Amino acid sequence: MRFETWEPIYEAILRDFGYPREGDERARGVITEYATPFDLDRLDCAGQTVAVVGAAPGLAEEVDRVADADRIFAASTAADIVLDAGYDLDCFVTDLDKNPETAVELSRDGIPVAAHAHGDNVDLVEAWVPRCDADHVLATTQAAPVDSVYNFGGFTDGDRAAFLADALGAADLRFVGWDFDDPDVSDAKARKLRWAERLLHLLERRRGERFAVLDGRREGIDPIEVGEG
Repeated sequence: MRFETWEPIYEAILRDFGYPREGDERARGVITEYATPFDLDRLDCAGQTVAVVGAAPGLAEEVDRVADADRIFAASTAADIVLDAGYDLDCFVTDLDKNPETAVELSRDGIPVAAHAHGDNVDLVEAWVPRCDADHVLATTQAAPVDSVYNFGGFTDGDRAAFLADALGAADLRFVGWDFDDPDVSDAKARKLRWAERLLHLLERRRGERFAVLDGRREGIDPIEVGEG
């Protein structure tokens, strides 16, 4: 998704949460100091099924659904559960707020880590990104992309993983470990899950698909309307 298409959505998210754009831009500047160009061909997903793994409480019970996927993109703590179940990751998508040590370990093992910088995690970016192997860090922002810092769309770790797989040409997206109605999350996290739901609804329409993870929910989703791109 081009930033020109993403920007109105991004601005709506900023308004909804009261986030200052300047904070994201400052965070982008910080991660730029550690970012190097990333060869996106390493994550080429053309014609492939990508398991997009979220960190829902029930993930451990369904993690084996990743077994026959061509690639596995895991968000946040889902990465640890996937690894503990004996599966290899192709990409770890994280804003470093839960398991940053996993980002360091995976990058040093040569596994791509999509490390995200936003206004609320500058301290984490400064503390953990320099410990990673820079050759295996794909730096991302939710503001305008610059230099070696990319923006593929998305807001939470999970839906950013889906937008990344889409941008890399995935033929099919399989959602594993997703729960939009987790009763144990904070009010702020519940609002973020609403946005994740809306963003996946947008993504499926742009792809001309219907994601099973949204079955039974579409009528209650406030659709995001944007142009092509």
